[in-house]
Amino acid sequence: MSGLKIRPASECRWDILSLGEVMLRLDPGDGRVRNSRNFDVWEGGGEYNVARGLRRCFGQRATVVTAVPENELGRLLEDLMLQGGVDLSHLIWRPYDGIGRQSRQGLNFTERGFGLRGAKGVSDRAHTAASELKTGEVDWDKIFGEEGVRWFHTGGIFAALSETTAETVIEAMEAARRHGTIVSYDLNYRPSLWKAIGGPVKAREVNKRIASLVDVMIGNEEDFTACLGFEVEGLGDDITGIKIDSFKLMIENVVKTHPNFQVVATTLRDVVSATVNHWSAVVWRAGVFHKAAQRDNLEIFDRVGGGDSFASGLIYGFLTDKGAAAAVEYGAAHGALAMTTPGDTTMASLDEVEKLVGGGSARVDR
Repeated sequence: MSGLKIRPASECRWDILSLGEVMLRLDPGDGRVRNSRNFDVWEGGGEYNVARGLRRCFGQRATVVTAVPENELGRLLEDLMLQGGVDLSHLIWRPYDGIGRQSRQGLNFTERGFGLRGAKGVSDRAHTAASELKTGEVDWDKIFGEEGVRWFHTGGIFAALSETTAETVIEAMEAARRHGTIVSYDLNYRPSLWKAIGGPVKAREVNKRIASLVDVMIGNEEDFTACLGFEVEGLGDDITGIKIDSFKLMIENVVKTHPNFQVVATTLRDVVSATVNHWSAVVWRAGVFHKAAQRDNLEIFDRVGGGDSFASGLIYGFLTDKGAAAAVEYGAAHGALAMTTPGDTTMASLDEVEKLVGGGSARVDR
């Protein structure tokens, strides 16, 4: 139904492999970073969150390639990832020099926001272990060839961390393609990561190289503009009307320029406030657009990770050959549910996702 040539599960050890940095997220709860005295700790990272969602919610066999320092923070992160169920056999441990001159653990202090106060993230992630990943360090042919991977996912956050991470992304994608693995990429433009190294100009230079190796491209309107140079003309606030039409026009231009894209997907979000959003998504596949059910006035508990959970639901739809129309519904439903709980990662179940896809409500389930 999907038309994607996905390797059979019987030939592969892994359904999903993600490449990226995994950070410790420090969450001040209902308060603010600037005056909090207590923080909840979660693990999270744009690329890792996708693999974790596919493992915890959708029951897929997931592994991750990343690097962490050999210290207590690295061990804390390991413990959190073990709880997430993602395989860590490809985790790279870096020596720790005692004060973190290099090979540090990335930290992300994130406020959820409320009402008129938007969510806010403050990252401390320079010179981290994952940012040091470089070409020639990982035996990609062994992973994609001998072990076998059905789907490979990475993104623009990891590619922006250093010159070597962008080259590592390209090396991994080339190996994935050699072995018939589907490659997905979430543009995930973050101005804070690019502003010191060339801003949107550098982001476009890097991402245009990467785009030529991608089968499934994911991003929102800012991502496609900042990373690939495609403007969204006449963009309005109505995700049922002007906005969706503008996205369609933009995506048509994107696939003309990048004919290797087999799928292009984006979330559609209008921010009424930090705690109320209108939410939907759209996917392009083989010249046809499919839009997910629109959820107006969706109440948000913690919006961080909603896009990653969309990506994992979308990928699950394709991995299980449900077709593009169903895949975007699974993605949008999973993203919506992920934003009702704290932390970057999903706490939803497949039953909850399928209930929402089927039009279920929030009535008490008992």
